[in-house]
Amino acid sequence: MLPRDQDPIVAVATAPGRGAVGIVRVSGFGLMPLARALCGQALKPRHATYTPFLDGAGQPIDQGLALFFEAPHSYTGEEVLELQAHGGPVVLQMLVQRCLDAAASPGGDHATRALPGLRLAEPGEFTRRAFLNDKLDLIQAEAVADLIDAGTQAAARSAALSLRGAFSARIDDLAQRLLHLRMLVEATLDFPEEEMDFLQKADAQGQLEGIESALMGVMAQTRQGVLLREGLRVVIAGQPNVGKSSLLNALAGQEVAIVTPIAGTTRDRIEQALQVEGVPIHVVDTAGLREAHQATDEIERIGIERSWEAIRSADAVLLVHDLSRSGQPAYAAADAAIVGQLQTHGVASDRLLAVFNKSDAVAQPPTVPGALLVSAHTGFGLDALKRALLERAGWQALPEGVAIARTRHLQALQRCAEHLGLAQAELHSGTPALDLLAEELRWAHQALGEITGQVSADDLLGVIFSSFCIGK
Repeated sequence: MLPRDQDPIVAVATAPGRGAVGIVRVSGFGLMPLARALCGQALKPRHATYTPFLDGAGQPIDQGLALFFEAPHSYTGEEVLELQAHGGPVVLQMLVQRCLDAAASPGGDHATRALPGLRLAEPGEFTRRAFLNDKLDLIQAEAVADLIDAGTQAAARSAALSLRGAFSARIDDLAQRLLHLRMLVEATLDFPEEEMDFLQKADAQGQLEGIESALMGVMAQTRQGVLLREGLRVVIAGQPNVGKSSLLNALAGQEVAIVTPIAGTTRDRIEQALQVEGVPIHVVDTAGLREAHQATDEIERIGIERSWEAIRSADAVLLVHDLSRSGQPAYAAADAAIVGQLQTHGVASDRLLAVFNKSDAVAQPPTVPGALLVSAHTGFGLDALKRALLERAGWQALPEGVAIARTRHLQALQRCAEHLGLAQAELHSGTPALDLLAEELRWAHQALGEITGQVSADDLLGVIFSSFCIGK
């Protein structure tokens, strides 16, 4: 815990702007003198008191509800004072300044001796205090931000599940099983003179296999949770005038991109957010792909470069083909060139999805294995395309109990799996080196601890909580 983590803090806890109600939150220890200075009276813990909020001269700034929470029975685990006033930004800033002035005023004000060092809270600092004071683990703390930022109902429900500790419970169960196995291995190391084979009698190999199996199940659910939180980034690519912008409009259900018969109409990336089965999908329409020397001007050339940038960073690429031009040799050659360029740019085949557009413009659409026939004009095939995108991302129909998760959680689980695999290989060797086995199990256990925050560095906490809003 850093020295700054001991400071009392204050901030506006509601979103910026005007509203019916706004909240100023203070967290620290010894807050009752501050409450008296602002409210003119002592506050009964956990009871709402309707009161004027007084300035330094005893005149009302506003009036509203004041609530006082004793430690450790509060959000942060410290004493917490909340002032619920009218939600005007000027009023709320006056209350924040009044708190700072009351804490710093020399003499006369009872808050002076009781609350030295009161300062403005940093982003996420109230939730950081909750984590440091064991009110939340790191998964739950992250879920607070995820619940606030949720873009779909499914993401909100999953974030609430994480906040209630469902994901943490799965990680803790794995950690406990792994800790028990580590104890067995350590016991074998500490008492080598014992003839009893601790590991064989305790079925260490069976325990390790059970942990690995459970870990695979948690990883599968975590991938679903990551997808719910971060969504899928999809890029629509192809030659000019194959219907990319029309396809974006059809998927979005509105005219978000200009569509004309003129090749090269789209000069820059156009992004649109969609929801499919509660999963956020970020669709990017790009400038038509062709050789740089074929670009009509500098603007189109830059647009093509940006198209390739978007393609390289995409989770999935919809390579759109124009069925109405499929028999033209020049068109077919350009299509083949784009496929070659995709390989050059490192776009793996499992990220590509071939989409044959304008199926309504041909009498007999061809059958292409693994490809999708669509018509941006009539809407034919769009539902199948959406399902294919989810399948490509590894999404399954929303199961009960999927908690929201982050990429760092999945990366830590993958590291845990790698160390368990090395431990399994050591255990399967004819004469296992027990010290190496113990070390791999320790590293696997530590990877799980990083997820819940039992093992965490200050720089990691700084990155996580800096993404929170002020006042949370």
